[in-house]
Amino acid sequence: MPKSKTRKKAVYTPPQKSQQVKISPRWLAPTMVASWIIGILWIATYYIAPQQAPLIKDLQAWNLLIGFVFIIFGVVLSTRWR
Repeated sequence: MPKSKTRKKAVYTPPQKSQQVKISPRWLAPTMVASWIIGILWIATYYIAPQQAPLIKDLQAWNLLIGFVFIIFGVVLSTRWR
């Protein structure tokens, strides 16, 4: 029976990771959740009662953009949460 070839290169060992755990700032989670809630409430107010809110009435379709900016800001913050 033929003999199998031996390995010429050394076996790969990954570098050691640092043992320090990254921690999120304390303000991150409340800001993230508040941004989501503000965005959802802004869009909901635009659809439910646009005539009663003076600022929302003046902005018309820009309200969707404002609401989605708040929601997207919350999503961007969630990528930094550890």
